[in-house]
Amino acid sequence: MSNASEPRPATTVDENARAGRSALLLVNLGTPDAPTPRAVRAYLGEFLGDPRVVSIPRLLWWPLLHGLVLPLRGPRSARKYAQVWLDEGSPLLVHTRRLAAALQQRLPRLRVEFAMRYGQPSLPDTLRKLRGEGVRRLVVLPLYPQYSTTTTLTVIERVRELADGFELRCVEDYATDAHWVDAVAASIRQWRAQRGNGEHLLFSFHGLPQRVAANGDPYPQRVEASVAAIAQALGLSREQYSLSFQSRFGKEKWLEPATDAVLKQLADRGMKQVDVVCPGFAVDCLETLEEIAITYAGRFKAQGGELRYIPCLNDSPMHADALAALVHAPA
Repeated sequence: MSNASEPRPATTVDENARAGRSALLLVNLGTPDAPTPRAVRAYLGEFLGDPRVVSIPRLLWWPLLHGLVLPLRGPRSARKYAQVWLDEGSPLLVHTRRLAAALQQRLPRLRVEFAMRYGQPSLPDTLRKLRGEGVRRLVVLPLYPQYSTTTTLTVIERVRELADGFELRCVEDYATDAHWVDAVAASIRQWRAQRGNGEHLLFSFHGLPQRVAANGDPYPQRVEASVAAIAQALGLSREQYSLSFQSRFGKEKWLEPATDAVLKQLADRGMKQVDVVCPGFAVDCLETLEEIAITYAGRFKAQGGELRYIPCLNDSPMHADALAALVHAPA
C-alpha cells in the first residue's frame, strides 16, 4: 500500500514494448448512466459506499446511506445532472472518452483505454477486456493531478485487487509536473486573451474532510503546490489569485476556505468580474459545470458580479500532449 504522505511520481514506460502487449489505462471518478434518480442512486451507492471516500464505520454509515442519503440525494442530483447532460452522455464520460482517443493518437505503441472507478465502463470489465486482448504490461493513470487517499489510492488499490496477470506501473501524482502545469497555465492564458482578464482568478478544488487531511492525507499540500506552480507560470502576484475548496458533503468540517465563502468575500470587496478555474478536475463534470458555472455563477450574479468559468483541459491538444509526456517522463 502507498504511503499517503509520499505520492510517487510518474514512472517510465518502455518505449520498445511489444506492440499490443502494453496498455495505458486512464481512470476517472465515474458518473451515472443517465440523469435519472434511479441511475444516480446506483452510482452514488457505489461511490459513497467506498470506505476510502466515507470512512464512517459500516454499521453506522450503511443504514444512513441507504435510508436517508440516497433517497434524498438521488432525485436532487439527477436534476443537477440533467442541466449539464450532453447528447452523447455525461460530460465526464464524454470528455474522458475523447481524451483517451487523443492519447491513443499520440501513443501508438500503447493500447489506450479508459475506465471509471465507480459506474461504467467499470474497472473489472475493462481489465478483463485488456487481458483478453493479450495485454500484460499496464500503466495506470488516475485522472487526479493531486494525490489523495480518497481518489488516487482507491483507484490503485482496486486495480491491484483485479490486476492478476498484469505487470503494473502507476502514476500517482502530477500536481507539479511541468508539462501539466504549462498546459493549465496556457489554457488560462488563452481563455483570458480572448475575453480579457477578470479582476481576480480563483482556483477552486474539490474539498476533503479536514479529519482526512489531519490523518496524513497530503492532498491539501499537493493542491497548494499546483496553485503555486500555475500562478508562477502565469506571472501572477499573490494578490491576483486565491485558492478555495468546493463540493462539501455532510456536516463535518471540510478544508477551507470554501469556494462560496471566498466568492462572497470578493463580492463584498466590490469585485465585479471573477474568473474561476478548477485544475483538480481533468475534465468538466457536474462539480465544474453545475456547481461552479451555474450555481455559484448565479449566486455571484445576485451579489452584483459576473463569475466567468474557465473550462477544464478536457480533450484539448495541450492536455493530451501533457499526459503523453507525463507517461513517458523519467521517474
